[in-house]
Amino acid sequence: MGDHPYGISTDMLGYMAEEVKSAYDLGVEIAIVVGGGNIFRGMAAASHGMDRATADYMGMLATVMNSIALQDALEKTGIPTRVLSAISIHQMAEPYIRRRAVRHLEKQRIVIFAAGTGSPYFTTDTASVLRAEEIHADVLLKATKVDGVYDSDPVTTKSARFIKEISYMEVLERRLNVMDLTAISLAMDNGLLLNVFNLKGKGNIKRVICGEDIGTRIYEPSKRSITK
Repeated sequence: MGDHPYGISTDMLGYMAEEVKSAYDLGVEIAIVVGGGNIFRGMAAASHGMDRATADYMGMLATVMNSIALQDALEKTGIPTRVLSAISIHQMAEPYIRRRAVRHLEKQRIVIFAAGTGSPYFTTDTASVLRAEEIHADVLLKATKVDGVYDSDPVTTKSARFIKEISYMEVLERRLNVMDLTAISLAMDNGLLLNVFNLKGKGNIKRVICGEDIGTRIYEPSKRSITK
């Protein structure tokens, strides 16, 4: 939504497309999971009395809208992009099939995973880790509006301390609000390296992929590099 209070910012779409393209031009395979909070937040709606499952399905539709918008922006930069949706919506997106996703990546297409896991009660964070595991990703990059993981909310707490590296278990034990606990647990069970960084830092996606010391790494103590 960029600087807008809600909705889709065309300026942010253009910025995102250029940032992703800079990484794509390195020759790496890229898959993207987009949330839908700029349009509709399922958990927020559920807290105001809407049935949680209904609210979550509406949130999934919001992610499809964002995914299609991002696909359009990416293709305008010349990058072939496919949207794969966990819910059936054939007129706008391909159904999510793991082998199809891997094949698109092998053909140097960017893949956008839409509609979360396709089931209510699971967040975009969990969907991101799940899809990363399914396609055997080397690293999951979580783009946020802050520089990485802090011991408290840096937006509301001036004394919040930045954390450069941390283990999955410590994130769980301290209940740090970086990703939901289900997502962190799934990443920990499979040893998926996480790198949390600020999306608004121009060039950050490319720098993280190139191994620069950007943001916060969440990892098993024996795995400190983002490359194999």
